[in-house]
Amino acid sequence: MDLLSFLTGGSKKTGGGKAPNNHMANVLAQGSVSVKDLVAPSYIEVDFNHLKIDDRYYRTLYVVGYPRYVSANWLYSLITFDHPLYISMYIYPTESKNVLEDLRRKIAEMEATIEGDIKAGRVVDPTVQVALDDALALQAELAKGAERFFQFGLYITIPADNLEELNRLTKEVDSVLASLLIVARQATLEMEEGFKSTLPFFYDRISVWRNMDTTSLATTFPFATASLTRNEGILYGINEHDGSLIIFDRFTLENANSVILGKSGGGKSFLVKLETLRLLMMGVDVIIVDPENEYQKLSQSVGGEFVVFSTTSQYKINPFELVVEGATPDELSNKILDLHSLMRVIMGDLTPSQDALLDRALVLTYKEKGITQDPETFKLEPPLLEDLYKILTGMETPEAKELADRLEKFIQGSAAGIFNQRSNFDIKNPFTVFGIRDLEENLRPVAMYIVLDYIWNRIRRDPKRRVLIVDEAWYLIKHKDSGAYLHSFAKRARKYKLGLTTITQDVEDFLSTDEGKAIITNSSLQIILKQSTAAVEQISKTFFLTGGEKHFLLSSGVGEGLFFAGHSHVGFQVVASEEEKGLIE
Repeated sequence: MDLLSFLTGGSKKTGGGKAPNNHMANVLAQGSVSVKDLVAPSYIEVDFNHLKIDDRYYRTLYVVGYPRYVSANWLYSLITFDHPLYISMYIYPTESKNVLEDLRRKIAEMEATIEGDIKAGRVVDPTVQVALDDALALQAELAKGAERFFQFGLYITIPADNLEELNRLTKEVDSVLASLLIVARQATLEMEEGFKSTLPFFYDRISVWRNMDTTSLATTFPFATASLTRNEGILYGINEHDGSLIIFDRFTLENANSVILGKSGGGKSFLVKLETLRLLMMGVDVIIVDPENEYQKLSQSVGGEFVVFSTTSQYKINPFELVVEGATPDELSNKILDLHSLMRVIMGDLTPSQDALLDRALVLTYKEKGITQDPETFKLEPPLLEDLYKILTGMETPEAKELADRLEKFIQGSAAGIFNQRSNFDIKNPFTVFGIRDLEENLRPVAMYIVLDYIWNRIRRDPKRRVLIVDEAWYLIKHKDSGAYLHSFAKRARKYKLGLTTITQDVEDFLSTDEGKAIITNSSLQIILKQSTAAVEQISKTFFLTGGEKHFLLSSGVGEGLFFAGHSHVGFQVVASEEEKGLIE
């Protein structure tokens, strides 16, 4: 059926005439209305160089000339043109036998032309020589079966609200095509056929084709931007290049780790809270280490558990606890190594002799409780921080006394009771937040380290899909030992189905350390939100950003940034429903 008749339900006029939908009045009078009648426009006007359907204008261009050399994604500037375009590509396979015969004839003609010029003493036309070289190369590829031949048609329809805008957009599209060395023509007196040819019906009415081999044809496929739309996962935002949705499952990447970088007020917390809500709906457990208690209200809204640490808190964690279920013989050795790092965070830098002394004290502390390398002894009651303090005090050496003095604050001083009692809770809620805002500033890295170690033991005991979010990670990164522990967390997370999310607003401090860079390297998902002028240069070097991407990060609004997933990255905008905003805000 003729498409225009389908749309109007009646006859049409051309050359500036209008085709009113009188058929609609007839069918309404008869009391029967079909789907065709409902979708038909009120009228269509077909002019010699444009088409008008209702109040919208359309003009179709067809391509007649292509550049000699093209690279992958060479139609990028056309696909991402800053206005909606209807672009159709028609591909028709042809028989290689027929193409080879045509090539043989063309090659003979060009060789005869060149030979005639040489005999006549004329300069050989370089365009003929280039065409001959291309034809010979293509003939060889076709003969070997390395290439196939196709006929290719490229048509573009430009929609506009008025004729003035249509003329302006036509000139802009012509300019873009000319920059690609593409020659296009308006489908004069064939605007109806051109419009039909760009509708998704494979209805080629213009039939302007160009021969193309497989390699050249492959480069025309419109991979204008990285496609991050999957059949499963959660919505992160909208792709600002092509308007598509970014739906992604981080657990399908090499690892499920992510890092989020952005200046204060850039939308980091909103994005993380939004991701948390959507992960919970997908059955993924979420654990958050929250230095500012930002997630307390969200936890209450979704029925999560908020574990607050302070001198008066009911929640306690013993950093000396061992994993009992499924423990390996090296569990104690690994725990002592972790405690070495924790003690350096608590005590500061240690000399080699102090470090050796601390190692002996830690071994003795466990030995006093009957715990050895035998996994059966791991079931015994673990020591406390005060037991290590007593061992160091009992050594009666100046170095041991100095180490004991550094621990005294946590045993008898202002921080007593926070990390010197038995653990009295377990992670059972699918959404658990550890809040440490009420601790003094210099205790927060210690608390974050102990909490992470506690979480790690629980994760190893029961591996399942979880996401651990560490907010304000610069607290840990600024201490070499805690930064190295967070890095080891990122490296080992995948083995236990864990995704680590690292968030920081102090981008410069984070990227200036080897541990910070290593965490980024071990994160397959990377999100960079609005940046300051001071930080954007370092980020550009780390992520190899283009000049346009740097400018985008500097000028982007709240919730805008770059979304890296594996080898693909796009500009994106975070979007949320009103219900989600209500829960978050």
